[in-house]
Amino acid sequence: MSHARSTVRRSVTVAILAVVHVLAAVSLLAQVAPRDPARWEPDVAAFENQDRRSPPHKGGIVFVGASSIVRWNVAQFFPDLNVLNRGFGGSEMADTTHFAARTVLPYEPRIVVLYPGENDIARGVSPETVAAGFERLVTTVHSALPKTRILVIGLKPTPARWRFNDRMIETNRLLRAIAARSEQITYISVEKAMLGPDKLPRPDLFIGDGQHMTQAGYEIWTDIVRPHLK
Repeated sequence: MSHARSTVRRSVTVAILAVVHVLAAVSLLAQVAPRDPARWEPDVAAFENQDRRSPPHKGGIVFVGASSIVRWNVAQFFPDLNVLNRGFGGSEMADTTHFAARTVLPYEPRIVVLYPGENDIARGVSPETVAAGFERLVTTVHSALPKTRILVIGLKPTPARWRFNDRMIETNRLLRAIAARSEQITYISVEKAMLGPDKLPRPDLFIGDGQHMTQAGYEIWTDIVRPHLK
């Protein structure tokens, strides 16, 4: 009987170790590798060519981030302000940070508006990695421009990426905590305004892909962000 119990215990131990190895393998796979920022070099070079042809005014407001920023016609929504859109492609937080010396610092902005991390989270990047990238961006900007204010827009709830919403909420929590440490950083939440009575993303705020925003979505963002730009 003792031998039988011993055999059962060994079998259980082997099974547990097998599960542990599987979980470890899954964990390693979940740690997605960083992507090469050089893939956005043509986009950033295009900004620089544009600046040489028509140098923008300094001391304004620079918007940076990925497609949610790219699609925001800031000149249309903020016609009374000196605004400049320097968002590019499906970039991630690390890309925005990598190119900040070329897409933010040359304009010596009084305010930087950032939308970070949505593409990161959808690709499997951890909230902690997004937050660390944001901290590096803050360091890059404030080392050169200590008086520049940074406005960070919390990740928005979207139909297409709703399955990642818990991770986005955690990312927002980390971003908010970083902002709370400095008077030069403001966290701006758009989440509540973009949810319907059912606590799900409002369909009217998104185009057919369920990810990018309609005019109505940008009107909400503009109304929320504008008071912080004065």
